[in-house]
Amino acid sequence: MFISFEGGEGTGKTTLANALFKKMIQKHTVIFTKEPGGCETNLPIRNLLFSSDNKIDVRTEALLYAADRAEHLDKVILPALKKGQIVICDRYIDSSLAYQGYARELGEEFVKKINVIALKTMPDITFYLDLDPQIGLQRIKDKREDKREYFDLQTLSFHQKVRRGFLNLHKQFPQRIFKIDANQPLEEIQSIIETEIQRLFKIKL
Repeated sequence: MFISFEGGEGTGKTTLANALFKKMIQKHTVIFTKEPGGCETNLPIRNLLFSSDNKIDVRTEALLYAADRAEHLDKVILPALKKGQIVICDRYIDSSLAYQGYARELGEEFVKKINVIALKTMPDITFYLDLDPQIGLQRIKDKREDKREYFDLQTLSFHQKVRRGFLNLHKQFPQRIFKIDANQPLEEIQSIIETEIQRLFKIKL
């Protein structure tokens, strides 16, 4: 079982992904991972991409995410799935499509071409946390004003494009991408996620 979490900045997706991991590991064999930097060899890539003074070309940025994902698949995700383990991943290819494909305007096809390896292993379900970017960015500002990362510092217009990208992906893949209004208490969202997993996979949490 492969579960991914997606959303813009400040949607609470990382907190919710961690909460699901802590819940599921009580009864199941589960791993929690993330992108970028889901394996030790990829940490330099994550540090470069998230640096507040990141000035790399947008195509280079997209290629670095694709390289990170290929290594992550090979070293972490695929080995776990082959062992029958449940994988919970904080961001996956949908983030590249929304951020680089839509917001950076590189196009969906370009992103798919450089992520051809990842397209062969898609999540069974993706929880997309949808939120007005203004609210999300304010949450980030309140939480970590002194250590904001590269994407936190992008314009509101950029983040609005990211949201439109995610919403477009949800329209394309409604059976895989489960959209949740992230402007709710985290406890309520967590309950929605757990209910959907039990319904979809017929398992008890």
